[in-house]
Amino acid sequence: MRIALLTEGARPPAQRAAGWCERLTAGLPEHEFERFLLLPEAEAAAEPQPGVRTLVLGGPPRGGRGPGAIRRRHYARAYEDLVRALVLPRERAGFAAGLHALAELAQQDGALPAFLASEHAHQVLERVWTAPGADTAAGQPLLRDVLVAGDLLEQCLRPLAADWYGTGPGGLGGADLCHVVGGGPAALPALVAKRLHGVPFVLTEHGLHLREQYLGYRQAPYRWPVRALLLSFFRLLTVETYRQAALLTPGSSYDRDWQLRCGASQERIRVVYRGTAAVDHPAAGAEPTRPTLLWTGRLEPAGDPELMLHAFAQVRAESPQARLLLRGPEGVPGYREHCAELARRLRLGDAAVFQGAAGESAGDWADGTVAVFSARARRGPGALVSAMLSGRALIATDVGVTREVVGPTGLLVPPGDPAALGVACLALLGDGERRARLGLAGRLRAQERFAVEPVVAAFREIYLELVSRWPAFPAAERRFGALPRPFARPAEFWVAGTAADTMARAH
Repeated sequence: MRIALLTEGARPPAQRAAGWCERLTAGLPEHEFERFLLLPEAEAAAEPQPGVRTLVLGGPPRGGRGPGAIRRRHYARAYEDLVRALVLPRERAGFAAGLHALAELAQQDGALPAFLASEHAHQVLERVWTAPGADTAAGQPLLRDVLVAGDLLEQCLRPLAADWYGTGPGGLGGADLCHVVGGGPAALPALVAKRLHGVPFVLTEHGLHLREQYLGYRQAPYRWPVRALLLSFFRLLTVETYRQAALLTPGSSYDRDWQLRCGASQERIRVVYRGTAAVDHPAAGAEPTRPTLLWTGRLEPAGDPELMLHAFAQVRAESPQARLLLRGPEGVPGYREHCAELARRLRLGDAAVFQGAAGESAGDWADGTVAVFSARARRGPGALVSAMLSGRALIATDVGVTREVVGPTGLLVPPGDPAALGVACLALLGDGERRARLGLAGRLRAQERFAVEPVVAAFREIYLELVSRWPAFPAAERRFGALPRPFARPAEFWVAGTAADTMARAH
């Protein structure tokens, strides 16, 4: 099969997504994968990757002629439908129609970027956005808000005008299946390919795009009306993506529950844990001679190192020889000094040591006797899996994906409860046999659940299932009353010189 992989290039999540895609393609050599990458402006000047088609989302719009007077009215009508869906709660249902209308117009004349950057588009946005009943979240939008939001929407909608949708080799219309990794704007080309050519797509989310937008826009340098408009766009795009996807493959049951709350269908969700090559790394080895609690995370309120410090004060009262290592980057300026001051007030002395950022290999856990996580939220399994693979016993607050990842192989405590965390730390520091048993069980659980091979096997089955249930077929056959034929593109379709190949080039 020909499979189009669609991803974004924002760092650091894209680095993890890129590594995951490489492991997937290496494990499925029987399929032909093609990469389509959406890049932010900061990465536009980077050296292009061979065999990867890219589109820059940030920066000024591409040049080109705008639409004529008649076509401009069509663009304005479609754009107005989309904007009304963003700001008028009763017209949310018009989002998909406006989005697809803009995509079809863009494929006909390529004038979408020029239109979205034009004064006419800004006038449409201002008129609808300031209409009675519009949801602006806080205050009326100013003229500068209209200009800023118009530019941001143009960047978000730029994939609709990409030159990726041909039906021949190298085009999304000629793929058997699209695989979107990450969601968000990366799903727009898949939505267009399904609309124009009937190509199904599967969506894999290891860190839910909509949730990341909700968190990121708290610190965004825009006024509240602009934030509300953009969050509305991402929310409706997510709903449409979940509705159109043939299958959703979240990286955890925690993410699955979020998708269900956003309107995804239960029968079209299949949890596939994110595989990691780190399962082959050796365990951390012998424990340090001094009993040591190793805390890892970002030094910020969400990581809650203060909870760890209060719990450690309780541990020191019972076990004076114990030591605490706090390892991680400073997430909020000045927060490291705030935690250091708290340690001084608790009279922890040199028993509490602040170190730099933690790595990902098992050797980074060798300095600790017990690995401890005290965060108030846990959206991804990465740090937990790394600690489990080291073979160290683990204690964590019962939040987010923690229970699902750790299961019975570690001690879970309520968040915000220093007494419970302190008791759990003392229990493991005083019982070497229990630490060894839990550490081995955690390592085996992580190796079984997060190995690469189960991920590859799962997607081998998923691809075959989707192509049989959602058969793709040449655009010429997409006529009224035509019935899709399973495996309508046999291997001969891709052989040069065949009739099918000639038809694909013609389109």
